Amino acid sequence: MRLLLTGSAGFIGSHLAAHFLEGGHEVIGVDNYLSGQPAHTERLRQHPSFSFVQADVSLGLPDVAGALDWVMHFASPASPPHYQQFPIETLMVGAQGTQNALELARHKGARFFLASTSEVYGDPLVHPQPESYWGHVNPNGVRSCYDEAKRYAEAMTMAYRRMHGLDTRIIRIFNTYGPHMRADDGRVVTNFINQALAGEALTVQGDGQQTRSFQYVSDLIRGIVRLMDVTYHDPVNLGGTEPITMLRFAEVVRSLINPGVPVRFVPLAADDPRQRQPDITVARTLLGWAPEVSLDEGLRRTVAYFRQGTLPAAPPPPAGAALHQSAD
Repeated sequence: MRLLLTGSAGFIGSHLAAHFLEGGHEVIGVDNYLSGQPAHTERLRQHPSFSFVQADVSLGLPDVAGALDWVMHFASPASPPHYQQFPIETLMVGAQGTQNALELARHKGARFFLASTSEVYGDPLVHPQPESYWGHVNPNGVRSCYDEAKRYAEAMTMAYRRMHGLDTRIIRIFNTYGPHMRADDGRVVTNFINQALAGEALTVQGDGQQTRSFQYVSDLIRGIVRLMDVTYHDPVNLGGTEPITMLRFAEVVRSLINPGVPVRFVPLAADDPRQRQPDITVARTLLGWAPEVSLDEGLRRTVAYFRQGTLPAAPPPPAGAALHQSAD
């Protein structure tokens, strides 16, 4: 296959690109490095079937010569600290960036794949969350730039499906972790690992009783590839199914790295969901998919990566940007 992948320098995008390249496919990567990392691109460039265009997909996509089998839209800041630093850019990549990617797929006669998110459910009132749940989202809160951008992207994708007959796929990605995450990602996995490695207190928001369900990145990639092989146009949840409180998660990370570090409680971030857990019935029945890598094993692999010191240097945030931690 020949694929164009936006967000190829991101955490998930770089794993996905590597998977396709190792499978003998050709990948054209697109990224503007707003949250992606140049080191990921340089690693992918070692493969002869990878090419790269530095571009902002919100402003337009490159005029790619030749046929494309897939346009895969994975471009967007994904962690709360990053998308709250760049709220307008986040809205634009979900809105105009999605339409530009859809137009390219329509022009090329390619199939289209949208990376959406569990954030479309907001702070859910239904647990676990099935794809049929419409969500409980604050439309103008601090997280709305990401939540509403992805909800709009899904709506735009379905509109192109209905109006133009475009062959589309949509996944809703729940909390995913693993190697290649940015050191300053700001999400709980990187926060806790960095703090434990530095011998610092693990900062737990609120009372630590909010829950998340984690999936290792290889499980996510496997689900993406399986969805590409079936014809199904509605959204599909991909995520871990075992909820864990943030306080318990801190204890797990601490036991893996440095049992002597304390836990420190900090205020809960605005609009932070109290519970997040996918109903993966659709993925199980449609794809025969379920997570396979346990949390303990996935964390061991991720901690080993962090210990290597191979995390790419992150660019400094813009002047005046506030950083905070998030469970997502």
